[in-house]
Amino acid sequence: MSCYLRHVKDILPEAGIQVTPVNKKQIDQAIHRVVGVEYKDCPVAWRALKQQITGYEKTRQEFVKKLKAALT
Repeated sequence: MSCYLRHVKDILPEAGIQVTPVNKKQIDQAIHRVVGVEYKDCPVAWRALKQQITGYEKTRQEFVKKLKAALT
């Protein structure tokens, strides 16, 4: 499982996502796609993810919207 998933626990509910043992991998893969990083490259994905979720509320909201779309 992704090393960063525990750090985004507050963001996932904003996207209407509840992490379960069944969907963890799917969520991890979707996050990698949204941030544009090859799957299983956790350190690079986390760096890209941090840039999108910290700082401006607008970029955080855009990430949430993209993640929601990636999982539907």
